[in-house]
Amino acid sequence: MINVTRLNGEPFVLNALYIEKVQALPDTTISLANGKTYFVQESVETVIQLSTDYYRNVGLIDLHAKVVDENDETN
Repeated sequence: MINVTRLNGEPFVLNALYIEKVQALPDTTISLANGKTYFVQESVETVIQLSTDYYRNVGLIDLHAKVVDENDETN
């Protein structure tokens, strides 16, 4: 989950796993896989960094490398 801020200043938490697209139109627009769209104050780069940090925290980044390493150890 990532913390972001609506354009009106209201903070909210968004499940980063559902993010499909992030654009600057000129406001940062986050489109989710379920079709919902949110406009936030954070920049595209900040949303990407928050999402990347979240993926790393839950173990999704480098998951392929971990699986390959485990398979190499068993062979």
